[in-house]
Amino acid sequence: MSGAPIEIEVGLGARCYPIKIGSGLLEDAAYWCDAVRGRHVLIVSDEHVAPLHAARVQEALLGCGVDAPIETLSAGEAHKNLDAAARVFDALADLGATRDACVIALGGGAIGDIAGFAAACWMRGIDFIQMPTTLLAMVDASVGGKTGVDHAAGKNLIGAFHQPRAVIADLDTLATLPEREFIAGFAEVIKTACIGDADFFAWLESRADALLARDAAALTHAIATCCRCKAGIVMRDERETGERALLNFGHSFGHAIEAEAGYGALLHGEAVAIGMLLAARLSVRLGMSNDGDTQRLRALLRAFGLPAGCPPHLEADALLARMRLDKKNRADARRLILWRGIGRAEIVAGVEDAEVLAALRPEPTEAGGG
Repeated sequence: MSGAPIEIEVGLGARCYPIKIGSGLLEDAAYWCDAVRGRHVLIVSDEHVAPLHAARVQEALLGCGVDAPIETLSAGEAHKNLDAAARVFDALADLGATRDACVIALGGGAIGDIAGFAAACWMRGIDFIQMPTTLLAMVDASVGGKTGVDHAAGKNLIGAFHQPRAVIADLDTLATLPEREFIAGFAEVIKTACIGDADFFAWLESRADALLARDAAALTHAIATCCRCKAGIVMRDERETGERALLNFGHSFGHAIEAEAGYGALLHGEAVAIGMLLAARLSVRLGMSNDGDTQRLRALLRAFGLPAGCPPHLEADALLARMRLDKKNRADARRLILWRGIGRAEIVAGVEDAEVLAALRPEPTEAGGG
Protein backbone atom coordinates (compact mmCIF):
# COMPACT_ATOMS: atom_id res chain seq x y z
CA MET A 1 0.00 0.00 0.00
CA SER A 2 1.23 3.50 -0.73
CA GLY A 3 0.34 7.17 -0.49
CA ALA A 4 1.06 10.01 1.91
CA PRO A 5 0.11 9.30 5.52
CA ILE A 6 -3.09 10.85 6.85
CA GLU A 7 -3.03 12.49 10.28
CA ILE A 8 -6.10 13.07 12.43
CA GLU A 9 -5.87 14.97 15.73
CA VAL A 10 -7.80 13.89 18.80
CA GLY A 11 -8.08 17.17 20.66
CA LEU A 12 -8.28 16.68 24.43
CA GLY A 13 -6.40 19.73 25.66
CA ALA A 14 -3.04 18.80 27.10
CA ARG A 15 -3.78 15.15 26.30
CA CYS A 16 -4.37 15.60 22.57
CA TYR A 17 -2.72 13.04 20.32
CA PRO A 18 -2.34 12.17 16.64
CA ILE A 19 -3.78 9.24 14.73
CA LYS A 20 -1.45 8.49 11.82
CA ILE A 21 -2.66 6.26 8.98
CA GLY A 22 -0.32 5.13 6.22
CA SER A 23 2.23 2.61 5.04
CA GLY A 24 5.71 1.93 6.40
CA LEU A 25 5.02 3.67 9.70
CA LEU A 26 6.20 0.95 12.08
CA GLU A 27 9.82 1.23 10.98
CA ASP A 28 9.82 5.00 10.46
CA ALA A 29 10.70 6.39 13.87
CA ALA A 30 10.24 9.96 12.65
CA TYR A 31 6.48 9.47 12.90
CA TRP A 32 6.33 8.52 16.55
CA CYS A 33 9.63 8.67 18.45
CA ASP A 34 8.66 12.02 19.95
CA ALA A 35 5.91 10.18 21.82
CA VAL A 36 8.52 8.22 23.78
CA ARG A 37 9.56 10.44 26.67
CA GLY A 38 11.75 8.16 28.78
CA ARG A 39 14.27 5.37 28.40
CA HIS A 40 11.97 2.56 29.55
CA VAL A 41 9.80 1.18 26.75
CA LEU A 42 7.99 -2.16 26.71
CA ILE A 43 6.49 -3.62 23.55
CA VAL A 44 3.42 -5.75 24.28
CA SER A 45 2.28 -8.04 21.48
CA ASP A 46 0.90 -11.54 20.97
CA GLU A 47 2.19 -14.84 19.67
CA HIS A 48 0.83 -14.21 16.17
CA VAL A 49 1.79 -10.56 15.66
CA ALA A 50 5.16 -10.39 17.39
CA PRO A 51 7.01 -12.67 14.92
CA LEU A 52 5.66 -10.63 12.01
CA HIS A 53 6.18 -7.04 13.13
CA ALA A 54 7.92 -6.62 16.50
CA ALA A 55 11.49 -6.62 15.16
CA ARG A 56 10.73 -3.60 12.94
CA VAL A 57 9.43 -1.66 15.92
CA GLN A 58 12.46 -2.61 18.01
CA GLU A 59 14.80 -1.47 15.23
CA ALA A 60 13.01 1.87 14.94
CA LEU A 61 13.23 2.36 18.71
CA LEU A 62 16.98 1.79 18.56
CA GLY A 63 17.02 4.86 16.34
CA CYS A 64 15.52 6.73 19.31
CA GLY A 65 18.21 5.35 21.58
CA VAL A 66 15.85 2.88 23.25
CA ASP A 67 16.37 -0.86 23.59
CA ALA A 68 12.83 -2.17 24.12
CA PRO A 69 12.05 -5.71 25.26
CA ILE A 70 8.96 -7.55 24.03
CA GLU A 71 6.31 -9.17 26.23
CA THR A 72 4.50 -11.72 24.08
CA LEU A 73 1.04 -12.73 25.29
CA SER A 74 -1.33 -15.45 24.18
CA ALA A 75 -3.52 -14.30 21.30
CA GLY A 76 -7.25 -13.73 21.37
CA GLU A 77 -10.12 -12.48 23.48
CA ALA A 78 -10.09 -15.67 25.55
CA HIS A 79 -6.81 -14.49 27.11
CA LYS A 80 -7.80 -10.86 27.75
CA ASN A 81 -7.88 -11.14 31.53
CA LEU A 82 -6.17 -10.06 34.72
CA ASP A 83 -3.55 -12.79 34.31
CA ALA A 84 -2.44 -11.18 31.05
CA ALA A 85 -2.31 -7.75 32.67
CA ALA A 86 -0.24 -9.22 35.51
CA ARG A 87 2.31 -10.47 32.98
CA VAL A 88 2.68 -6.92 31.67
CA PHE A 89 3.07 -5.61 35.24
CA ASP A 90 5.81 -8.20 35.85
CA ALA A 91 7.59 -7.18 32.65
CA LEU A 92 7.44 -3.51 33.66
CA ALA A 93 8.82 -4.39 37.07
CA ASP A 94 11.68 -6.37 35.48
CA LEU A 95 12.39 -3.36 33.27
CA GLY A 96 12.49 -1.04 36.28
CA ALA A 97 9.89 1.10 34.55
CA THR A 98 9.52 4.59 36.01
CA ARG A 99 6.73 7.13 35.61
CA ASP A 100 8.10 8.35 32.27
CA ALA A 101 7.99 4.81 30.83
CA CYS A 102 5.94 3.89 27.77
CA VAL A 103 4.05 0.74 26.79
CA ILE A 104 3.62 0.07 23.07
CA ALA A 105 0.57 -2.01 22.15
CA LEU A 106 1.42 -3.88 18.96
CA GLY A 107 -1.53 -6.00 17.85
CA GLY A 108 -5.29 -6.11 17.69
CA GLY A 109 -7.93 -4.79 20.03
CA ALA A 110 -7.27 -7.32 22.78
CA ILE A 111 -3.59 -6.39 22.99
CA GLY A 112 -4.44 -2.70 22.96
CA ASP A 113 -6.94 -3.19 25.79
CA ILE A 114 -4.52 -5.20 27.95
CA ALA A 115 -1.48 -3.00 27.33
CA GLY A 116 -3.47 0.20 27.81
CA PHE A 117 -5.00 -1.09 31.03
CA ALA A 118 -1.58 -2.07 32.37
CA ALA A 119 -0.24 1.38 31.43
CA ALA A 120 -3.19 3.03 33.18
CA CYS A 121 -2.46 1.09 36.37
CA TRP A 122 1.36 1.12 36.50
CA MET A 123 2.38 3.90 38.89
CA ARG A 124 -1.17 5.27 38.45
CA GLY A 125 -0.66 5.92 34.78
CA ILE A 126 2.22 5.86 32.29
CA ASP A 127 2.32 6.54 28.56
CA PHE A 128 1.28 4.09 25.91
CA ILE A 129 1.23 4.08 22.13
CA GLN A 130 -1.32 2.16 20.09
CA MET A 131 0.04 0.33 17.04
CA PRO A 132 -3.03 -1.52 15.75
CA THR A 133 -2.41 -4.36 13.31
CA THR A 134 -6.03 -5.36 12.66
CA LEU A 135 -8.71 -3.50 10.77
CA LEU A 136 -11.02 -3.60 13.78
CA ALA A 137 -8.40 -2.04 16.04
CA MET A 138 -7.51 0.61 13.46
CA VAL A 139 -11.07 1.85 13.08
CA ASP A 140 -12.23 1.52 16.67
CA ALA A 141 -10.39 -0.11 19.55
CA SER A 142 -7.15 1.90 19.30
CA VAL A 143 -8.87 5.30 19.39
CA GLY A 144 -10.51 6.88 22.42
CA GLY A 145 -8.70 5.64 25.49
CA LYS A 146 -10.92 2.76 26.58
CA THR A 147 -8.79 0.02 28.11
CA GLY A 148 -9.62 -3.08 30.11
CA VAL A 149 -9.85 -6.81 30.53
CA ASP A 150 -12.69 -9.28 30.66
CA HIS A 151 -14.26 -11.00 33.66
CA ALA A 152 -16.21 -14.25 33.69
CA ALA A 153 -19.35 -12.18 34.26
CA GLY A 154 -18.86 -10.04 31.17
CA LYS A 155 -16.64 -8.29 28.66
CA ASN A 156 -14.46 -5.31 29.64
CA LEU A 157 -15.89 -5.09 33.15
CA ILE A 158 -12.46 -4.25 34.61
CA GLY A 159 -10.89 -1.23 32.98
CA ALA A 160 -9.97 2.44 32.85
CA PHE A 161 -10.11 5.43 30.53
CA HIS A 162 -6.48 6.13 29.55
CA GLN A 163 -5.70 8.03 26.36
CA PRO A 164 -2.69 6.98 24.27
CA ARG A 165 0.16 9.31 23.35
CA ALA A 166 -0.27 8.37 19.69
CA VAL A 167 -2.04 5.91 17.41
CA ILE A 168 0.07 4.55 14.54
CA ALA A 169 -1.97 2.57 11.99
CA ASP A 170 0.40 0.99 9.48
CA LEU A 171 -1.75 -0.30 6.63
CA ASP A 172 0.98 -2.74 5.57
CA THR A 173 0.18 -4.90 8.59
CA LEU A 174 -3.23 -5.70 7.11
CA ALA A 175 -1.50 -7.81 4.44
CA THR A 176 -0.68 -10.42 7.10
CA LEU A 177 -4.12 -10.37 8.72
CA PRO A 178 -6.05 -13.66 8.36
CA GLU A 179 -9.15 -13.33 6.20
CA ARG A 180 -11.63 -14.06 8.97
CA GLU A 181 -10.16 -11.34 11.22
CA PHE A 182 -9.99 -8.90 8.31
CA ILE A 183 -13.67 -9.44 7.53
CA ALA A 184 -14.65 -9.14 11.20
CA GLY A 185 -13.18 -5.64 11.26
CA PHE A 186 -15.79 -4.40 8.83
CA ALA A 187 -18.45 -4.74 11.54
CA GLU A 188 -17.03 -1.65 13.25
CA VAL A 189 -16.75 0.14 9.89
CA ILE A 190 -20.43 -0.56 9.21
CA LYS A 191 -21.28 0.54 12.76
CA THR A 192 -19.80 3.97 12.07
CA ALA A 193 -22.16 4.36 9.13
CA CYS A 194 -25.12 3.03 11.10
CA ILE A 195 -24.87 5.51 13.94
CA GLY A 196 -24.47 8.75 12.04
CA ASP A 197 -23.49 8.65 8.37
CA ALA A 198 -26.07 7.42 5.87
CA ASP A 199 -23.88 8.55 2.95
CA PHE A 200 -21.01 6.40 4.24
CA PHE A 201 -23.43 3.47 4.53
CA ALA A 202 -24.35 3.88 0.85
CA TRP A 203 -20.65 4.15 -0.04
CA LEU A 204 -19.98 0.86 1.75
CA GLU A 205 -22.81 -0.78 -0.19
CA SER A 206 -21.14 0.28 -3.42
CA ARG A 207 -17.54 -0.51 -2.42
CA ALA A 208 -17.81 -3.85 -0.59
CA ASP A 209 -15.95 -5.75 -3.30
CA ALA A 210 -13.05 -3.28 -3.39
CA LEU A 211 -12.75 -3.25 0.39
CA LEU A 212 -12.78 -7.04 0.63
CA ALA A 213 -10.07 -7.12 -2.06
CA ARG A 214 -7.99 -4.89 0.26
CA ASP A 215 -7.91 -2.00 -2.20
CA ALA A 216 -5.56 0.56 -0.64
CA ALA A 217 -7.50 3.68 -1.55
CA ALA A 218 -10.83 2.25 -0.40
CA LEU A 219 -9.36 1.01 2.89
CA THR A 220 -7.66 4.31 3.59
CA HIS A 221 -10.92 6.19 3.03
CA ALA A 222 -12.88 3.79 5.26
CA ILE A 223 -10.34 3.83 8.10
CA ALA A 224 -9.94 7.61 8.02
CA THR A 225 -13.73 8.13 7.96
CA CYS A 226 -14.17 5.92 11.02
CA CYS A 227 -11.29 7.54 12.91
CA ARG A 228 -12.58 11.06 12.20
CA CYS A 229 -16.03 10.07 13.42
CA LYS A 230 -14.74 8.49 16.61
CA ALA A 231 -12.23 11.26 17.28
CA GLY A 232 -14.98 13.86 17.05
CA ILE A 233 -17.23 11.98 19.44
CA VAL A 234 -14.41 11.31 21.93
CA MET A 235 -13.49 15.01 21.95
CA ARG A 236 -17.07 15.89 22.84
CA ASP A 237 -17.65 13.09 25.36
CA GLU A 238 -14.43 11.46 26.53
CA ARG A 239 -15.87 9.41 29.40
CA GLU A 240 -19.11 8.27 27.81
CA THR A 241 -21.56 10.35 29.80
CA GLY A 242 -23.69 10.94 26.72
CA GLU A 243 -23.01 10.87 22.98
CA ARG A 244 -20.05 8.46 23.13
CA ALA A 245 -22.39 5.65 24.11
CA LEU A 246 -23.65 5.72 20.50
CA LEU A 247 -20.38 4.07 19.48
CA ASN A 248 -21.70 0.97 21.25
CA PHE A 249 -24.45 0.35 18.70
CA GLY A 250 -24.75 -3.44 18.56
CA HIS A 251 -22.38 -3.93 21.49
CA SER A 252 -24.85 -4.56 24.32
CA PHE A 253 -26.16 -7.55 22.40
CA GLY A 254 -22.74 -8.41 20.95
CA HIS A 255 -20.90 -8.47 24.28
CA ALA A 256 -23.60 -10.72 25.75
CA ILE A 257 -23.27 -13.08 22.79
CA GLU A 258 -19.47 -13.16 23.11
CA ALA A 259 -19.61 -13.95 26.82
CA GLU A 260 -22.35 -16.56 26.57
CA ALA A 261 -20.76 -18.32 23.59
CA GLY A 262 -17.41 -18.37 25.41
CA TYR A 263 -14.67 -15.88 24.58
CA GLY A 264 -12.97 -16.93 21.36
CA ALA A 265 -15.92 -18.80 19.86
CA LEU A 266 -16.89 -15.67 17.94
CA LEU A 267 -14.62 -12.81 16.99
CA HIS A 268 -15.59 -9.45 18.47
CA GLY A 269 -16.58 -8.08 15.07
CA GLU A 270 -18.74 -11.10 14.34
CA ALA A 271 -20.61 -10.65 17.62
CA VAL A 272 -21.04 -6.91 16.97
CA ALA A 273 -22.46 -7.65 13.51
CA ILE A 274 -25.10 -9.89 15.06
CA GLY A 275 -25.69 -7.33 17.80
CA MET A 276 -26.31 -4.51 15.31
CA LEU A 277 -28.94 -6.56 13.54
CA LEU A 278 -30.61 -7.41 16.85
CA ALA A 279 -30.62 -3.71 17.80
CA ALA A 280 -32.17 -2.84 14.44
CA ARG A 281 -34.78 -5.56 14.89
CA LEU A 282 -35.65 -4.28 18.36
CA SER A 283 -35.94 -0.75 16.95
CA VAL A 284 -38.56 -2.00 14.51
CA ARG A 285 -40.47 -3.73 17.32
CA LEU A 286 -40.52 -0.46 19.28
CA GLY A 287 -41.80 1.50 16.29
CA MET A 288 -38.61 3.53 16.00
CA SER A 289 -37.57 2.43 12.51
CA ASN A 290 -38.80 0.55 9.48
CA ASP A 291 -37.90 -2.96 8.43
CA GLY A 292 -36.46 -1.72 5.14
CA ASP A 293 -33.42 -0.27 6.90
CA THR A 294 -33.01 -3.49 8.88
CA GLN A 295 -32.97 -5.46 5.64
CA ARG A 296 -30.40 -3.08 4.12
CA LEU A 297 -28.20 -3.69 7.16
CA ARG A 298 -28.68 -7.45 6.89
CA ALA A 299 -27.73 -7.33 3.19
CA LEU A 300 -24.62 -5.23 3.88
CA LEU A 301 -23.45 -7.57 6.63
CA ARG A 302 -23.85 -10.51 4.29
CA ALA A 303 -22.05 -8.65 1.48
CA PHE A 304 -19.03 -8.44 3.78
CA GLY A 305 -19.33 -12.08 4.83
CA LEU A 306 -20.41 -11.22 8.37
CA PRO A 307 -22.99 -13.24 10.35
CA ALA A 308 -26.53 -11.88 10.31
CA GLY A 309 -28.24 -14.00 12.94
CA CYS A 310 -27.72 -15.08 16.54
CA PRO A 311 -26.29 -18.60 17.02
CA PRO A 312 -29.38 -20.75 17.68
CA HIS A 313 -27.84 -22.62 20.61
CA LEU A 314 -27.64 -19.42 22.71
CA GLU A 315 -30.68 -19.04 24.96
CA ALA A 316 -32.45 -15.68 24.92
CA ASP A 317 -32.91 -15.68 28.71
CA ALA A 318 -29.19 -16.26 29.28
CA LEU A 319 -28.28 -13.43 26.89
CA LEU A 320 -30.69 -11.08 28.65
CA ALA A 321 -29.06 -11.91 31.99
CA ARG A 322 -25.67 -11.02 30.50
CA MET A 323 -27.05 -7.73 29.21
CA ARG A 324 -28.07 -6.69 32.72
CA LEU A 325 -24.34 -6.22 33.50
CA ASP A 326 -23.80 -3.92 30.53
CA LYS A 327 -21.70 -0.87 31.46
CA LYS A 328 -24.12 1.53 29.75
CA ASN A 329 -26.87 0.70 32.23
CA ARG A 330 -27.66 3.16 35.00
CA ALA A 331 -28.91 1.93 38.40
CA ASP A 332 -31.92 -0.27 37.59
CA ALA A 333 -32.53 1.19 34.12
CA ARG A 334 -31.25 -0.64 31.05
CA ARG A 335 -29.84 1.67 28.36
CA LEU A 336 -29.64 0.39 24.81
CA ILE A 337 -28.28 1.97 21.65
CA LEU A 338 -30.99 1.68 19.02
CA TRP A 339 -31.74 3.61 15.83
CA ARG A 340 -34.41 5.46 13.91
CA GLY A 341 -32.95 4.16 10.69
CA ILE A 342 -29.56 4.23 8.97
CA GLY A 343 -27.41 7.04 10.31
CA ARG A 344 -29.72 7.94 13.23
CA ALA A 345 -28.73 6.09 16.40
CA GLU A 346 -29.86 7.13 19.86
CA ILE A 347 -29.74 6.04 23.51
CA VAL A 348 -32.97 4.44 24.73
CA ALA A 349 -33.75 3.65 28.37
CA GLY A 350 -36.46 1.55 29.95
CA VAL A 351 -36.98 -1.07 27.23
CA GLU A 352 -39.08 -3.91 28.62
CA ASP A 353 -37.49 -7.34 29.04
CA ALA A 354 -40.22 -8.90 26.91
CA GLU A 355 -39.27 -6.73 23.93
CA VAL A 356 -35.58 -7.52 24.29
CA LEU A 357 -36.31 -11.25 24.57
CA ALA A 358 -38.45 -11.11 21.44
CA ALA A 359 -35.56 -9.50 19.53
CA LEU A 360 -33.12 -12.11 20.85
CA ARG A 361 -35.18 -15.08 19.73
CA PRO A 362 -34.21 -16.23 16.22
CA GLU A 363 -36.54 -15.65 13.32
CA PRO A 364 -37.44 -18.74 11.24
CA THR A 365 -35.11 -17.60 8.45
CA GLU A 366 -32.15 -17.62 10.88
CA ALA A 367 -32.24 -21.29 11.80
CA GLY A 368 -28.63 -21.62 10.70
CA GLY A 369 -27.44 -18.57 12.59
CA GLY A 370 -26.96 -16.22 9.76
